[in-house]
Amino acid sequence: MDLVKTGIGLTKTIKNVSRTKEIVSVFWKNGFDEIISKTKLHNVIPGFVIPKVRMKNALEESRKNKEIWETIGFRLRKSFEELGPSFIKLGQLISSREDILDPLLIKELKQLQSNAGGVEFNEVKNIIEEAFNKPIEMIFKSFNEKPIGKASIGIVYEATLIDGSDVVVKVRRPGIKSILENDFEIISFIVSRLEKVSDELKYLGISKAIDDFFHSINLELNFLIEAQNCKKLRENITKIDKENIFVLPTVFDEYTRENILVMSKLDGTPFNQLGHVTKESPLNNILDESVKMFINTLLVDGFFHADLHGGNFFLLDDNKIGIIDFGLMGSISKKNKENLVAILLAVVTNNYENLVYEFLDVAEYDQIPQVDQLIIDVQKALTPYIGLSVQDIDATAFVNAIVTTLSTHHMYLPRQWFIIFRSLMTLDGVGKSLGLNINIFKIIDEQIHDIMSEFVSKDALLSEALWIGRDTLNSLRIIPRHIQWMLKEFSRKKYRLDVELVGVQNEIKKISNGLFFFSLMFFSSILIFSGVYLLKDITISELKDIPVIVWSLWAIATLAIFRASIFAKN
Repeated sequence: MDLVKTGIGLTKTIKNVSRTKEIVSVFWKNGFDEIISKTKLHNVIPGFVIPKVRMKNALEESRKNKEIWETIGFRLRKSFEELGPSFIKLGQLISSREDILDPLLIKELKQLQSNAGGVEFNEVKNIIEEAFNKPIEMIFKSFNEKPIGKASIGIVYEATLIDGSDVVVKVRRPGIKSILENDFEIISFIVSRLEKVSDELKYLGISKAIDDFFHSINLELNFLIEAQNCKKLRENITKIDKENIFVLPTVFDEYTRENILVMSKLDGTPFNQLGHVTKESPLNNILDESVKMFINTLLVDGFFHADLHGGNFFLLDDNKIGIIDFGLMGSISKKNKENLVAILLAVVTNNYENLVYEFLDVAEYDQIPQVDQLIIDVQKALTPYIGLSVQDIDATAFVNAIVTTLSTHHMYLPRQWFIIFRSLMTLDGVGKSLGLNINIFKIIDEQIHDIMSEFVSKDALLSEALWIGRDTLNSLRIIPRHIQWMLKEFSRKKYRLDVELVGVQNEIKKISNGLFFFSLMFFSSILIFSGVYLLKDITISELKDIPVIVWSLWAIATLAIFRASIFAKN
């Protein structure tokens, strides 16, 4: 099977042989020749010629008073910058994994900036006119040909629609989809070769991280998804933004396509251009509200902006906050929301044992670690923070201490979990860049009990009770069927097992009836209790004051009790 996979990977690479040669050549001349030789990549690329010249200046610079991981990081950064958008994005992905990679390597790769060049405006114009099948002048009253933003996937322009609306127009780079697909196909092949010669790389799961990243990139390439993300987040924020602090752009659906996104223009200054502000600035309270908004969208809605750095936050002219760029969003399931609430509660109450148990429930690991030792190590890692008030804790250092300790026990956070913690650290960084202490953990401490009350509200408890009852009944119905199917399969394969139990058939039947009776009575008691609980805050003077839902619950409970009594008689 491995041979077949290798053959498939090789075939894919051969389709892009010229680009593969370029990639391997760049890594070779930047000092990775020894690794390439071990993987024998240069032997499987038709017509590959080993570069005679290496980048001496870069290699000498990488060796100057630097640790090994800093040297590797420097060489990777140089290689990624030369190879363009796909590799710059790959480097940015690697730099976000503080939980599994050395800090010196991370520090180097964090310097990667998108150096995507411009595109001739005629190409952009052709893309727009082809998408709408009409001249650009029939769509826009004016269109500034000079872009205001150049990223690896899209280029952003200012324009005015025919109806006079000021908008920004994001156009996907021509050919970028096939470029990314080709490059990541080659990257996956190269990484698979590296993992064959390095058990350490294989254990880190780099190939899985690349697959996850390529999946998220594919979502970013579709601007229709970004438009939907913007609408959904605006809807969620509107429910909690009572003071109308936040402004999200309006999507113009009639002018939005898979490769074109048209949104209303937000006039303001990005936070990363504001510089330090005074402690008396109203921006202090606004940033606090931003953190509350983020925590609410994360823990209540389970859908949140996963890239709230200083460039995506705007201080608008009316002192409101604008939010842009909805390509990278995070989502979290109901179960994971409950885990996250428990983790944050354990953090703010310094309950290390519960913190470890929650991480054991969500982290990835091959073998269960020594729990007692892990609890001790987590406590040691967090010792510098003991005695500090939550507002004095550095969120970035605190989270790094946790994930680093987990990694020493070969426990790693799934990508969606690390996105959550990285988002918290990014928000903390925004505050620090402005010279403000936004007190993330203080805000969490203030909100966590209200959020927990949502999980134990009467509606939530009723919902859980109904699901538990349904699952219990379904299990009792399914088990006999599976036993029957298993016996049929057993018989079909010519196996036979004869068991004769003399004198115990009646006892077995009684036990089975008893279990079924117990499950029905348990289900009935849940329904009765739920009905009583719903009446807690209702004043009842007559029977008609009792809500219909309560009568419904009691009716179902009565039917279940009646069924159980009949079953017991038999």
